[in-house]
Amino acid sequence: MNTPREPSSRLPVLSLLFFTALFGCKDESSSMRGDNPPPPLPSAGGPSASGSAKASPCGVDNTPLKDAVSAAIFPRSAGGYCLDPNADATIYGDKEQHSMDEVCTKQFDGECEIYKKFGVRRVVTLRYVDGSGVQNSVAVLLDKFADAGGAYAMFTTRVVAGGDPLETTVKPLAAGAVGAVGSTNAYVWRGEYLVELSFASDDPTMTPEVMTKLGSAACSAIGTAIGDKLPPAPAALPDLQALPKAEEIPLGVSYETKDALGVTGLGAAAIGYYKGATKRYRVVSIVREDADHARDAMKVLKTRPGSLPIKDLSDEAAAVTIQEAPDRPKADYIFARKGNAIYGIGDEELSAPKDGADKSGTWKLTRDEKMGKVLAWLQAPATAPSASAAPSASAKGK
Repeated sequence: MNTPREPSSRLPVLSLLFFTALFGCKDESSSMRGDNPPPPLPSAGGPSASGSAKASPCGVDNTPLKDAVSAAIFPRSAGGYCLDPNADATIYGDKEQHSMDEVCTKQFDGECEIYKKFGVRRVVTLRYVDGSGVQNSVAVLLDKFADAGGAYAMFTTRVVAGGDPLETTVKPLAAGAVGAVGSTNAYVWRGEYLVELSFASDDPTMTPEVMTKLGSAACSAIGTAIGDKLPPAPAALPDLQALPKAEEIPLGVSYETKDALGVTGLGAAAIGYYKGATKRYRVVSIVREDADHARDAMKVLKTRPGSLPIKDLSDEAAAVTIQEAPDRPKADYIFARKGNAIYGIGDEELSAPKDGADKSGTWKLTRDEKMGKVLAWLQAPATAPSASAAPSASAKGK
């Protein structure tokens, strides 16, 4: 698939009420295909088990966040919630009070290697509490990565991560950036930053339906408010920018910072999930800093076993079969390079018959259909955005 290959660290599927009683609340639906988000911060406290509300904590004139780097990113209040007046932000990173080793044990819940692989450099954790005085809260992680490619790769790991975007219940979130919201979680990406939000409640009487309603509303409001304040990104990732919008499944993009499609040495790529009138397919977008680096990536594809060159198609082109793992279906692609950009159209392996009985391949686009989509891309204007506009792992080809 189109996601980083990491050993699964998913927790067993529990009933929502049992899960809530143990941990507050994570989104346990199949919609969040990535590894489970970091656990919420410890309970903010609240009323007794009877559920009666305390006085609002949001009337407290608490001092601004001590972290000058991120203070401007976090609004004082949003959606009826406010920054917890009883706890300041905790900062992890090099030369910070807490090290990155500490964030691995306290926040990343066994997923530290994934974050490190994508280049996480700094993490800020804090909490918003319900202004009405009830015992609900939203834990927030502000992750800063070495570059936009790493941050976006982590975002797509959370949202797609090998699952089928057509089956997800996660919805796009217009958060002043790229966002997604589930029942009790939300994610917002812009530039080098990823924001992760997780709703929690200490109310033992809360039903799953109420939790979904309150969690989605709270995470949406706070995520949008933070997204609006994130530092402007210089430009979209060039690989992402080059993906076509027509027929793209909402939130159906995966980003890989190296060895895309499981091909060693290929480098970074954006992979889009698409659905036409009758068939599904994938689009691979690779943009390098110049034509020479794009040639290097194309060489990796053309030298794969069984690859066949296609003459008289743009600067160079090839038909390539990709099988990302022995237990995965084979996918046939057509790749074409135009200047510093490579465009590929391939089969959607999620459409392959599960029992392998259909040998006719009717679930695949035909070669002519793939060729037609490649030609449409070649003829479209501005198909090769400059990688220098947004330096990232894709621009470096590493």
